Amino acid sequence: MTDAVAPLTFEAARARVDAYISQFKEGYFSPLLMLARLTEETGEIARVIAHQNGKTPKPREDVGDLELELADLLFVMICMANERGLSLERGFERMMTKVETRDADRWTKKESL
Repeated sequence: MTDAVAPLTFEAARARVDAYISQFKEGYFSPLLMLARLTEETGEIARVIAHQNGKTPKPREDVGDLELELADLLFVMICMANERGLSLERGFERMMTKVETRDADRWTKKESL
């Protein structure tokens, strides 16, 4: 039997990251350092995907964990949003409205779902 886990919400993730970061005097990294971290994490995702799709890892190099690397990227994105006082939930809703409207007829729809 597995323990039930409450669904993760944007607000719960934002609050958990903020509680973690707020316990340190240094607080959030500067925006430029967070941008560098975002770039670094994106590169790690690229490495894992390359390894999963035919690139041979270097000797003693771990193939990587895509789920963990994506979560690392999400952590940095949440940090960036928190540091700037932005709502990822609101931003996500705005982005989905944009793509659902702009790209509504861009792709070939399946006959039935």
